[in-house]
Amino acid sequence: MRHGTYSIVARDPQTGELGAAVQSHWFSVGSLCTWARPGVGAVATQSIVEPAYGPRALDLLERGATAAEAVAALLGDDPLAPMRQLAVVDTKDVAVHTGAECIPCAGDATGPHGSCQANMMARDTVPAAMSAAFQSATGDLADRLMAALEAAEGEGGDVRGRQSAALLVVPATGEAWTARVDLRVEDHREPLLELRRLLGLQRAYELAGEADELMAADRAEEAGALYRRAAELAPESDELLFWAGLAIAHTGDLEAGVDAVRRAVAVHAGWATLLDRLPAAFAPAGADVRRALG
Repeated sequence: MRHGTYSIVARDPQTGELGAAVQSHWFSVGSLCTWARPGVGAVATQSIVEPAYGPRALDLLERGATAAEAVAALLGDDPLAPMRQLAVVDTKDVAVHTGAECIPCAGDATGPHGSCQANMMARDTVPAAMSAAFQSATGDLADRLMAALEAAEGEGGDVRGRQSAALLVVPATGEAWTARVDLRVEDHREPLLELRRLLGLQRAYELAGEADELMAADRAEEAGALYRRAAELAPESDELLFWAGLAIAHTGDLEAGVDAVRRAVAVHAGWATLLDRLPAAFAPAGADVRRALG
């Protein structure tokens, strides 16, 4: 299959995080193109895509190969190498291949900590624009990967339009399955806008997860602050609003907590049912909130 795609693989030298991001006019591009493994590397395979290149490249890196050696090993006996694009970043190096027979506009741009590659683009300036945006962007690795994708779109993007996108970031250490961000937009009229929205929602739920741990450690004041921040990041989430309300009530601000829970119940009545079922271990302020709600 020929995939018109732009992607980026990169590492954050400060945190050790590794990541990959992609957009294409093809269904579910993330399931085919982007791969990463904590402490090992990140891979993007595209053009005539070979999904096996992802795990194979990571296996080679884990066994001690450099990024360049992994690319060379995979493409060395591949008869379709002239039609492939493959980019690999490890903990030290970056390597990329754009085959001579990839459909124009096709090319790549390598920076000190990553590589941007594209084919079937509206303009041949897309990879360089991506690389520049990544290097100048602020925020964590996920934010900078998103900036690269958005720069590609701003430069004209895929000549066929847009359909799906994905964002993958893994930590510096951890088991092979561990990911900090693993988001996919499988089919959407504006996949990058949707991916950006999902990233914001993911950040909110990440805060809520930290707040859950603080609540379990009986650190309600700190948990309440995180729940508030999570609810502010995702104001459309009645889930986060409900749990934030219970946490706020537990910190002693019963009025504000009850107001948050009431607003969640107004969105979905099932929250009132759940409130009745929650034991004190899950919601220490649950009984007080139930009484206040009447």
